[in-house]
Amino acid sequence: MESWDVVIIGSGPAALRAAIASSDVGTKPLVIDSKSIGSGSGLSPVSGFAASFDEVDSTAHREDTISAGGERTNKLAAARVCGEAMNVLAKLENWGLVLQRREGGLPFAATCQGHSRPRLVGCGDSTSREITRILEEQTIKRGIVRRADLQTLSLVMDSKQVRGITVLDVQSGEVFGIQAKAVILATDGYQGLWSNVSEGSGTGVSLAASAGIKLQGMSNISKHHLTIKGTNLHLPVDILSVGGRYRKDSGEDLEIGEEDRGDSCVLDLRSLESDAKVWYAQTIRRIEERTGLNINSEVIPVYSSVAFTLGGAPIDENARVTFNSQKMWYTGLYAAGRSANTGMHGEGYLPGNLQLEDLVTGEAAGNHAGNWVKNTNFAGSQIIEKELSKASKNIENYFSKDGQPIGEASNQLANIAKNIHNNNETNLSNVKELKQVKISLTDQSRVMNTELVNAIQIKSMVPIIEAISKSG
Repeated sequence: MESWDVVIIGSGPAALRAAIASSDVGTKPLVIDSKSIGSGSGLSPVSGFAASFDEVDSTAHREDTISAGGERTNKLAAARVCGEAMNVLAKLENWGLVLQRREGGLPFAATCQGHSRPRLVGCGDSTSREITRILEEQTIKRGIVRRADLQTLSLVMDSKQVRGITVLDVQSGEVFGIQAKAVILATDGYQGLWSNVSEGSGTGVSLAASAGIKLQGMSNISKHHLTIKGTNLHLPVDILSVGGRYRKDSGEDLEIGEEDRGDSCVLDLRSLESDAKVWYAQTIRRIEERTGLNINSEVIPVYSSVAFTLGGAPIDENARVTFNSQKMWYTGLYAAGRSANTGMHGEGYLPGNLQLEDLVTGEAAGNHAGNWVKNTNFAGSQIIEKELSKASKNIENYFSKDGQPIGEASNQLANIAKNIHNNNETNLSNVKELKQVKISLTDQSRVMNTELVNAIQIKSMVPIIEAISKSG
């Protein structure tokens, strides 16, 4: 059985930042994910990075965050995360991030609804991709071990202490255990619940829920308003600050969130500033390739979709997964980014805070875990072996012939998600039924069986949707 001080599950900015921080304090972390290395840079951007660049301090940023989140916002978390923005940005620039600049050489800050002043900085429509690329480079420089095509199956817990994980090697079909002193959950969100599981399976959130951890923020399902109709292509809201206009189909200008249910809305880029066309060239190309529309003469039909999620495992300022109102923690277990819930978003999301929160919580998790494991011993190998036997049996069940096709289970999940807040009792009944559903595969090979991975991820959505239904 392999043993690692710190195992990080994920491939995006939160996971990479955690790995870097853990390495920098003297540990050798292992980063694993079911996707290929570099896949995290291909996600559609939803906004830039929020930072109080032209402000004396982060007070206004904090207040805007609290205003957007309402009474349920964790004000201490909002203050802490917003207060770290400039330090995070400075480090990224030091590592080579090239920001969009304005006249005079200072970073360009875009305006956006919810922000009391221009605050979104970044690289046009490439902010997510460039941040991920920079972090990829830093993990390579540190010699951090990364493994792709490993689907995590379960957390191994012992009296609220993490002992390791069980995983499926997608390439070989082998199921094995990894012993760890600390585990950091830092995967993508569970937005695939409303579209396609490949767009976000929420592995980290599901692992936490399956381990008996009570999730937080699950009732907050925020919408991104600039998704092109007929596609899963999300456009960055920053584009509205450089000549883009959000309108009703009739031509009436709107602010994001002002539309009524049933309104047909469009994004008008015909007056996009000439300089902006350079920084948003990727967006323009994607629009033309996916829709055939010419942004210089035509408007783009858009709608509101779930492009990201905010619920997850509750964490403290050190990104430790907590319980009993943050008075205690699941020893050795951390969460960051879309696998975590800091409480800073409350019931509403302020654009630009996702990138910021990913990096702040990732660094906190890696730093604390890296220091904590230095005085901790490995334990629980027998418990891992027991859990491994259970995980292996679960995988075998997918290769029996008495289950239903994966498409039927996927449709059943989609129907529950569609009515997630309409009738919680009915949803919970449907979830209970889905729990009992047995999925059979058409592909009986154990090697590179992507159908198996898809089936595992569909089933992993069940505890997530159950948590959402129970949250009201």
